[in-house]
Formats: sequence, C-alpha cells, structure tokens
Amino acid sequence: MTGPLEAESVTLDLLKKKMAEFAKERDWEQFHSPRNLLLALVGEVGELSEIFQWKGEVPKGLPGWKEEEKVHLGEELSDVLLYLVQLSDICGIDLGKAALRKVELNAIKYPVSKQQSQKTNNTTLYNVNNGTESG
Repeated sequence: MTGPLEAESVTLDLLKKKMAEFAKERDWEQFHSPRNLLLALVGEVGELSEIFQWKGEVPKGLPGWKEEEKVHLGEELSDVLLYLVQLSDICGIDLGKAALRKVELNAIKYPVSKQQSQKTNNTTLYNVNNGTESG
C-alpha cells in the first residue's frame, strides 16, 4: 500500500480499493465478515462519541479546539468512514449510489416548501416562547 496521494481525488472507490489492499496484504480478509465489520464500526463510533462526550454543545468550525484535538477527531472520523466503506463493499452495496438515492428519497419526504412553512412556524413558536411575539 502506498502513502497518501495528494494529487489524486479521494473517492469512495479509491478508499474501497485501498482498504481491500490493506486487508489482503495482512491476510485480514478472513475476519472481515459483515458482522465483524459492523461491530468494529460501532466501536469506532463509540470512540468518536468520547471526543464530544464532555464538551457540551460544540459550534461549527470547532473554535477553541487545539490542533491535536482536531487531528484526533479526523482520525476517529476516518476510522468510521473506512469501516463503513469496507462494510458496504463486503455487502455488495455501492455506498455512493445508495447515499445519492437516500438524498433523493429525503428530498421527496421533506420537500423545501414544507420545511419553509415549518421554519416560519418554528420561528414564531421560538419568539412566543421567548416573549418576543407581538400578538
């Protein structure tokens, strides 16, 4: 397995290929059943959760976080992504296509027009609850 490829675009297919090579080189394929990969994924999600466990609400961009905390977060996010890519590969699911399909289904389930009316209602409700609704 080669090092990071700076000029090459990172795709799910590239990650899938790299992870398959990595496992094959170490003869780990025998352990990569869907169940085992799922359990490894869940463990990594737990490690990711620990990073945020005692931080309270964290604003976008992670202001105030040290660089080493961000690096650690990136490592744990990567572990989750890599196990998810491996799991989808082992199960024969094209994760990119499945994700795009899910976005399309969500667009049908949650149309923009419906969300805009909810946004207006939620803003009114928020203002009423904060005593700023002017009748």
